[in-house]
Amino acid sequence: MDDHPLFRGGLRGVLELDDAIEVIGEAQDGQEALDMAHALEPQVILMDVNLPLINGLQATRELTSQRQNTAVIILTAYHDDEQMLHAVRAGAFGYFPKEVAPAELLNAIRTVSGGNYAINDQVLAKPQVASWLITQFETIQSGVEDAPEESFRSLSAREMEILRLITRGLSNKEIAKALGISRQTVKNHMTSILRKLAVNDRTQAAVYALRRGWIRLQDTK
Repeated sequence: MDDHPLFRGGLRGVLELDDAIEVIGEAQDGQEALDMAHALEPQVILMDVNLPLINGLQATRELTSQRQNTAVIILTAYHDDEQMLHAVRAGAFGYFPKEVAPAELLNAIRTVSGGNYAINDQVLAKPQVASWLITQFETIQSGVEDAPEESFRSLSAREMEILRLITRGLSNKEIAKALGISRQTVKNHMTSILRKLAVNDRTQAAVYALRRGWIRLQDTK
């Protein structure tokens, strides 16, 4: 699932190198990815993070909460350990930068289709992933002093909605009006967003989301 036709075409070409893999659909935004997944019931989905309408992490979280037999591999242009942790916590079975070697990606597809995880050049069974998550969480949170157990929880759908409006420059009052909620509710969500992302203000939160492709620049205009 990617919004760039050229990348999707190249990815299809890679997948067709393996006779055991059948490409049954392509989507150009997160909502279409969810709709097609429900209709086609794929065994494996390759998901970009930077998607219109619904970003790839949100789509992965919703999809994996509803479909236990579908494995998602996240492909991203922004690759770091923190983003990888977000992806796995969202339900992804694999995580790779977009420049991954074709052979490595094909191996990962086989790995996750068998119920295992493909992370950091490792093949992990589901029980091992829990230990990996704890280790990664402790490593990333080592520099966070305030309520570390709270700061790395995934953003909710409402928090992502508010974060998207923040990147458009809306004030709390304007966000409250746009969403039909109180200003205090917006402030509460804002506090939660800052804590979860371990940033100090709304500008840093917006930059964080934009750099990682959670929100597209096109969506902030």
